[in-house]
Amino acid sequence: MSGDPAVTQAVPEEKKAAFRTIDQLECRGKRVLLRADLNVPVKDGRITDLTRLDRLTPTIRELADKGARVIVVSHFDRPKGVRVPSMSLAPVGEALAGVLGHPVHFAADCIGPEAEAAVSALKDGEVLVLENTRYHPGEEANDPEMARALASLADIYVNDAFSAAHRAHASTEGVARHLPAHAGRLMQAELTALTLALEHPERPVGAIVGGAKVSTKLDLIGNILGRVDVLIIGGAMANTFLAAQGVEVGRSLQEPGMHDTARSILEQAKARGCEILLPVDAVTATEFKANAATRTVPIAEVPVDSMILDCGPETVALLGSRIGSLRTLVWNGPMGAFETPPFDAGTNALARMVASLTEAGTLRSVAGGGDTVSALRHAGVMGKMSYVSTAGGAFLEWLEGKMLPGIQALDALAGIVLPR
Repeated sequence: MSGDPAVTQAVPEEKKAAFRTIDQLECRGKRVLLRADLNVPVKDGRITDLTRLDRLTPTIRELADKGARVIVVSHFDRPKGVRVPSMSLAPVGEALAGVLGHPVHFAADCIGPEAEAAVSALKDGEVLVLENTRYHPGEEANDPEMARALASLADIYVNDAFSAAHRAHASTEGVARHLPAHAGRLMQAELTALTLALEHPERPVGAIVGGAKVSTKLDLIGNILGRVDVLIIGGAMANTFLAAQGVEVGRSLQEPGMHDTARSILEQAKARGCEILLPVDAVTATEFKANAATRTVPIAEVPVDSMILDCGPETVALLGSRIGSLRTLVWNGPMGAFETPPFDAGTNALARMVASLTEAGTLRSVAGGGDTVSALRHAGVMGKMSYVSTAGGAFLEWLEGKMLPGIQALDALAGIVLPR
């Protein structure tokens, strides 16, 4: 298996979050319904990234080795309650078999006679993938009948799909009301990493929040202002904060309607003792295209006909120095238009600094969000961070301070309280 080192880094035993995991699971001969995220990216009928399957394999292998009959259930894409052949999980089941190096059976439905027959045929240690749960409208509606039908297939429920935990669906929330519920290894790693990053971090703790729009990150910023000592704002979001303070940002992407909000955030941060850092220099260009001609200027000297497309080297040095004084860092969002060189230099340099501090053991680094994952992979540091979440929306909602239905469901029958 190729695996991802970001998943396997050890977490101190004394700091692990308290929730029921598969450590406590006696499952030989038992049917275990494993909620996974098999919603892998596909282009022209081919799976382009096996990361989600790689990350799922430790849980599947452990359950199979313990003699469980592993029944994998997942959604795939958005068929909206009808059968769409191109959204079948059959090819994903084949890919999972390849990643596992172990045969994987497939059932052409996730509930009903076909699913029941496939489950009945399973032997100890075997793995079965059920068809796309979203072929049934009851999945996204969290229909109690569908939840009961899924639960009837198994003796135990294990959720290893943190990435779908923000959805109250039949396979993520409803089914956990009917079976003993446990966190799989990936879910355990996600919850532990996020708990250590924001709930019980080693201080000083900082956060990098980047991206295009302040308006999409208001809940996130509001939740972390009182939790971090340093907040680094990058990407086009930083342009809005700079413009709100009267800095000329030329033709840069920014949100004029958010200037009052930006000033309010700065005031709140000051009142809470949270230091906010913004770029002090910028890489600018008159056109946004690959290998465009650029000028690096102090932030107060952005030409009126230019756009800020990356942070400059002085900013990278300043942020690197400040991050070097931290013990914990949460990262969501790039520092510039990293998809288009040469505007990836700032994000790349900062990512490598964070990775170096992490490898040196002086910094715990937790990152997530679609663009962030892409940026870290682009910088070549995915396996050098303490933890990188590929959960997308669930990761963001956790950072926003929202309780996730799939996480609450784990708690429902375990009789414990997950830290928030």
